[in-house]
Amino acid sequence: MILLRLETLKKQLFLNSRPSQRWGNQEPIWPINRAAISATPSPRVNELASPKKNFQSDARVSRPLWQYSCGRSSVLCNVDENALKATASARVDELARHKTFPQHTSNRHEYMFSCGRSSPIWEVSPSTLKSGASPRVELLAVHKSYPPEFQPEKTLPWEVSEAAKRNKPTERIETLSSPKLKPEGPFRDPKWPVSEVALNSVASQRCMELARAKSLADGFQPAKEIQWPVSRAALQASATERLNALAHPMQRTDMKILQYNPEAFKVKPQALKGQISARINELAQPINR
Repeated sequence: MILLRLETLKKQLFLNSRPSQRWGNQEPIWPINRAAISATPSPRVNELASPKKNFQSDARVSRPLWQYSCGRSSVLCNVDENALKATASARVDELARHKTFPQHTSNRHEYMFSCGRSSPIWEVSPSTLKSGASPRVELLAVHKSYPPEFQPEKTLPWEVSEAAKRNKPTERIETLSSPKLKPEGPFRDPKWPVSEVALNSVASQRCMELARAKSLADGFQPAKEIQWPVSRAALQASATERLNALAHPMQRTDMKILQYNPEAFKVKPQALKGQISARINELAQPINR
């Protein structure tokens, strides 16, 4: 028992004891081992410890490069000169060729963007183009005007007049513009003392009538208890024959006996001598496929 107690105390001392640490400096909480300080990092650790590369050059140090990315410029800007002078292969030329008309719609441009139907916009004759519009058509062509009470939207921000700038606010406006004061206390006790006059006062008949509890309806009977005593007459009564017959449990045959039937698949002699009808013989014939 003493050894177990010592082990428990050692564990509690290890969990609760920490080296003295002053907050506000960059010293680690736990002292670093000398072997860890003098150890040589691996190439992978050196690679992970290297700072992030700055992709901005001296010529381009503007902040908009970080607007849609992490600061890297677009790859599409700088194209290699060899790529500009290169010649496309046969496969690239084949993929770059535009889509041609199908074979059944050759030289029929109406099938290019539709099912072949002509446009519902028909050509207008020259005489119609040169004709003048009637007064009714000109009246219908006039655009809808604004109501007399219509006011256009104000431009944002709108200019404040000099009179409004020099005007002094009223006392009401200063009262409304002042911030809401939220007192921090002290507040009164939620239970305030009752005066002696209120304690010695007598309630009126109306208050007594309103304070009276709601009475139960006439003929109300409380709920019956769960367990109630049985009368002697019920204890001495004798059941009828019908009740005794209904009180007997149902007797079922054992499932083992029901499942084991040696004559279950035995065909009766009368069925062996029977003759099927012509319709059954027709239905019994296999289907010829």
